[in-house]
Amino acid sequence: MKTRLLHFLVLFFLTTTIFSIKATTYTNTKPFIVVLDAGHGGHDPGNRGNGYKEADIALSIVLKIGAVLEKDPNIKVIYTRKKDVFVELFERGAIANRADADLFVSVHCDSHTSQAYGAGTFVLGLHGNKRNMEVAKKENEVILLEENYKENYAGYDPNSPETFIGLTLMQEEYLDQSIMLASLVQNNFVHKLKRKDRSVKQAGFIVLHQSYMPSVLIETGFLTNKKEGAYLDSTKGQKEMAEAISDAILTYKKNIQLATIDSQNPVITQDEIDKAIETAEEKIYKDVTFKVQLAASSSKLETKPYNFKGLKDISRAQEKNLYKYYYGATSDYNKIQLMKAFAQEKGYSSCFVVAFKNGEQLKLSEVLKSEDK
Repeated sequence: MKTRLLHFLVLFFLTTTIFSIKATTYTNTKPFIVVLDAGHGGHDPGNRGNGYKEADIALSIVLKIGAVLEKDPNIKVIYTRKKDVFVELFERGAIANRADADLFVSVHCDSHTSQAYGAGTFVLGLHGNKRNMEVAKKENEVILLEENYKENYAGYDPNSPETFIGLTLMQEEYLDQSIMLASLVQNNFVHKLKRKDRSVKQAGFIVLHQSYMPSVLIETGFLTNKKEGAYLDSTKGQKEMAEAISDAILTYKKNIQLATIDSQNPVITQDEIDKAIETAEEKIYKDVTFKVQLAASSSKLETKPYNFKGLKDISRAQEKNLYKYYYGATSDYNKIQLMKAFAQEKGYSSCFVVAFKNGEQLKLSEVLKSEDK
């Protein structure tokens, strides 16, 4: 029975793309709360590649991110630590939860036995390959330094595949938003800083599991790589990484607010849709066309906005006696994620993203996974 359950959960997360975005209403009285988490600290220095100290570098980057965000009067920044102290993973998530934060961003530096290099951003989920699992296990093993880890983490085993699967269930509701932020971060790393793209991936980081809001964990690069380690330990490198991350957070805030219905204005307009899409950072998948599937019906409807709650750019495809209706058509995954959010706000709560190549529908999970290869 246990094996069958695990098999079902694996299939669910690899083949299902219906992740609902939880809409948050932003008003003039509620600040946008970002919790910044500098990994490790105190008696946990993190990795010491080439003699550098991950805890210090992560903290420096986090403080620089916060300094940029705090210039916006509508943003409230909370730090899990502002000096070299040890903070339990359990408490890091609790800080974000108590603050009812809108985002949780954890910053780290990677290590490897080779001269691997590049920046990657993780969201909570099933580890897609052995490397993702090893990164998560390495970060999660920090809990063994905590006195009451068995009580705080309810028997959590950092070496157990079953644990990773269980963690994904906790944050399913926020996965779309986490992926959106992670994609914005990666785009800045690659296009603005010209870092090697280690892409957006899913892995079972317990620090993300402990927070109940959109959350990402950023591996800014490898301290074990001589060139990249020196870059991350430099003032220039830390400043550039902080600017790339803070810019992604500001763009995310703008996009998510445009995609959310304000309580004072319950009708989202086409102009708002167009504006949010225009300002979104790109995430292009060559030769792939993404669409939002709104519905499937035996009825043949005209693809006019009045038949689809005002949404434009509707297309129809026939499969035997069934008609499928799609919203949008783009190679930009960030754009289609926004369009999906808008469709959900319009009332299509069960809509989902589909992918096509040369007219053939592909599994979305396989398309997204292809970037990791």
